[in-house]
Amino acid sequence: QVQLVESGGGLVQAGGSLRLSCAVSGSIFSINAMGWYRQAPGKQRELVAAITSGGSTNYADSVKGRFTISRDNAKNTVYLQMNSLKPEDTAVYYCNADILTWTGWSRSGPYDYWGQGTQVTVSS
Repeated sequence: QVQLVESGGGLVQAGGSLRLSCAVSGSIFSINAMGWYRQAPGKQRELVAAITSGGSTNYADSVKGRFTISRDNAKNTVYLQMNSLKPEDTAVYYCNADILTWTGWSRSGPYDYWGQGTQVTVSS
């Protein structure tokens, strides 16, 4: 079993900062790409930022220059530093990871896993 547990969401004023964390635990052989998505009310879930196992990153145009994704492979954790937050950043943020699992005698996957989501609310 694999779990993704997010933390760090909350309420912040426009212009403020938040840092999201997502820790992966369970029967993991390796983690490939990791990313953050968000879904605002009435809108589709969208990619915010992603990072490969080698550290290459990509960002949605709307967050470039304000958000930074990083990962600590030793801790199986991905982070999203969000600066200069805007009201339009308000959404539920979800962690995503592409994971090869360990069954006890072999690898399995990769499989796509999601966290439970954490609310980010930016007030104007």
